[in-house]
Amino acid sequence: MGEEWNWDETLYAGSASHYRIGRMPYPAELGRAIGAELGLDGTGRLLDVGCGPGALTLVLAPLFAHAVGVDADPDMLVEARRAAARLAVTNVEWRRSRAEDLPAGLGEFRVVAFAQSFHWMDRPLVASRVRGMLDPGGAWVHVGAVTHRGVPGEDMLPYPRPPWDRIDGLVAAHLGPLRRAGQGVLPNGTSGGEEEIMREAGFRGPVRLEVGGGEVVERGVDEIVSAVFSLSGSAPHLFGDRVPDFEARLRRLLGQESPAGRFSERLREITAVIWRP
Repeated sequence: MGEEWNWDETLYAGSASHYRIGRMPYPAELGRAIGAELGLDGTGRLLDVGCGPGALTLVLAPLFAHAVGVDADPDMLVEARRAAARLAVTNVEWRRSRAEDLPAGLGEFRVVAFAQSFHWMDRPLVASRVRGMLDPGGAWVHVGAVTHRGVPGEDMLPYPRPPWDRIDGLVAAHLGPLRRAGQGVLPNGTSGGEEEIMREAGFRGPVRLEVGGGEVVERGVDEIVSAVFSLSGSAPHLFGDRVPDFEARLRRLLGQESPAGRFSERLREITAVIWRP
């Protein structure tokens, strides 16, 4: 990331309540694939760093005796606790902390996981600290996915695809052409080079697992609106007192695209990248 951007606690302010509605869930197949690759058997501990509302934590938690979800956003942890209660998952505790503050007295873990979160962190620092938190034979799992929107395409689906290009244009009309993130901007997006960082931190691998993709799902207007508000670049706080105006315009746009208020999307593939110390 460029020098003009620094993490701040407003990164996802107001977004947490939109995740459950707007983000498509990780499939059970993801947990099964990771469990098979790592020989998970219901023992050991899981740490999910940057866990958000617990989307990955709650998929993986049944594969361990105990799990810890860590996030810097208190509203995300509120949603995570609610999700755990809905699913009757009782072996997870939730801690508010930045990844850079690890190990934070949390101990050692069989698996440390990241899902769509590592790119927001001081990656060399976090990789080094997490390596020291892994049990002998433990593993780092990084899940990469796009869960707010599906695969673009021209193939016929039961309903129209959401007009994501026009939605992006509407966001830019309200917030400007540069991608917003917290109190700063990301003119060049988030940084790459993860493999080099992991190798310099002493990890070996990776093993890549790919699951899902291709299934067609139906989504409603509320889901698309929440998908937009779940993003760091269009989090509710960025619009200030213009949130109602933006949402009204977004709903009009969606109504023009699909008067029935229904959309179809084809799910994207999900990748789990596994590193070992």
